[in-house]
Amino acid sequence: MTEVIVAGAGPTGLALACELALAGVEVLVAERLPDRIKQTKGGTIQPRVQELLELRGLLEPMQARAVSREPGGGHFALLPVPLDCTAWDTAHPYPLAIPQWEIEEVLEERATALGVKVLRETEVTAVEQSDDGVVVTAGDRRIEARYLVACDGAHSTVRKLLGVPFPGRPGTYTAVLADVRLSSVSDLVPKTLGHISTMTREVDDCWVMLVPLGGGRYRFTGGAAGEEPAKDRPVTFEEIAELLRIVYGEQTVLDTVDNASRFGDATRQIDSYRVGNVFFAGDAAHIHPPFGGQGLNLGVQDAFNLGWKMAAVLRGRASTDLLDTYHAERHPAGAWVLHITQAQRVFADPRPSADVIELRKVFTDLMRLPEANRHLAGLMSGLSHSYDLPGDHPLVGHRVAGLDPSLFLAGRPVLVDLAGILAPDLGATRVQPVDGLPGAILVRPDGYAAWAADTDPDLNALVGDPCWSLRG
Repeated sequence: MTEVIVAGAGPTGLALACELALAGVEVLVAERLPDRIKQTKGGTIQPRVQELLELRGLLEPMQARAVSREPGGGHFALLPVPLDCTAWDTAHPYPLAIPQWEIEEVLEERATALGVKVLRETEVTAVEQSDDGVVVTAGDRRIEARYLVACDGAHSTVRKLLGVPFPGRPGTYTAVLADVRLSSVSDLVPKTLGHISTMTREVDDCWVMLVPLGGGRYRFTGGAAGEEPAKDRPVTFEEIAELLRIVYGEQTVLDTVDNASRFGDATRQIDSYRVGNVFFAGDAAHIHPPFGGQGLNLGVQDAFNLGWKMAAVLRGRASTDLLDTYHAERHPAGAWVLHITQAQRVFADPRPSADVIELRKVFTDLMRLPEANRHLAGLMSGLSHSYDLPGDHPLVGHRVAGLDPSLFLAGRPVLVDLAGILAPDLGATRVQPVDGLPGAILVRPDGYAAWAADTDPDLNALVGDPCWSLRG
C-alpha cells in the first residue's frame, strides 16, 4: 500500500509528487509511456511559477537548462506589444524558455531524490473507490492508496474510467507542433529567440511560428487556416516542409523532424476537481487554446495548491475539509484561464475579418497604456492571481513578494514577523521590514498570505487558520 498514487509523469504529476514527498508522504507515480518524450511542447515557465519553483530550490536547475534569449515580456494573443511584469514586484519578470522534457527531468530528479517511485510503462486501467481510499490497477500491479490524483493529460484515462464528464467547447482546428532541424534558411527565419510576435508569419491561409533553440534546431508550430480538425492524423515530413516553403520561401529547407504531434483549441473543464478520493489536476481537469503559455503553468500551480493540503490531511494535522478548498480555489483559477485564452482566439485568428483587423489595432494601442499592460501582464504571468480567503487584511489571499525564498524550502507555512509585533512564544521568524509588506504574515507553502496584520494582530484569527498547526 502507498499513500498517494499520481497518474502521469508530466510537469503537473511530478511537481505534485515533489510537494507530497517533501512532507514525507509515500508517493508512487504511474506513467503509461516507457520514456520521456524529448519534445519542447509547453516550453515556457511564467513568472509566477518561477517564483513557486524558487521557493523549493527548483528554479536554478531550470535556469541552467533554459534556452538563451534576450529579456522580453510575454504576450497576449500574439499581438506585438510585450507584457511588462516589472510593475508586479517580482524577481522574475520575464518568461523562462525551456523544453518541457527538461522541466520534467529536473522535477523527476528531485522527486526520486525524495523517495518517489516512478513506474514507467504502467498505465492505470482500473480504479475502485471506497470510503477509506482507492484500489488502482496499473500495469500488472494492484495498488491500494489513500488518494489517487489524475495528472494524466487531456485524454485522461482516470477521468474516463470514472465516467467524469468533460464539458466545454470542441476544437475548431488542429495545428502541428514539432521539433525540427533546417538544412538552410531564408532571411525571413528568426535568428534569435525574441518576442513571439517576431517569430510568427502568415502567408495566404498558412501560418508558422519558428522558435530558434540553437544548433540549427527550431520549435515549429503551424497549420493551414480552415483545415478540418484531425488530431489523430499522423504528421508527415512533407506537411511540415511545405508549410515552411510557403511561409519562409524556397531557401528554407527542412532537414529532419525529431518529433511531431498535433494539438487543437478545444476548451473544457470538469465540474469538480474531486470525485471521492480521486483528484484531478493539470490537463486532466482543464484544457484550453494554447495562447500565452498557460497550460503547463496552470497545472503546476494546481500541484502546489493540492500538495501541501493533501500532505497535511495525511499527516493528521488538518481535517479532510481542507481538501475541499483545492477545488474551491483552483476551479475558478482554471475557469479564468479558459476565459482569457478563448478571448485571445479572436485576435489570433489566422484569417481575421476586416473588423477583427481593426479590433487588433485598437487593442494593440490599449496594450501600450501602462495600466492596461500591467493588468494583462498580471493575468498572463499569474502574478495577479489571488484566492478568496477569510480575513480583513488586504494582503490575505494574495501572493507574498519580497521575502527570502529559502524560508520556504521545507514546504511548510511560515509565520514572518517584519515589525516586531508578535510575541516570541508564537515562534515567528523575525526578518527585516520589506517595502509594501505588513508587520506580520502567515504565508502558506504555496506563497500566498493566509493571515496578515499591520499592528495589534488578531491572534484568534491567526491560530484559527488551518496553516497555523502545519508549521514546524
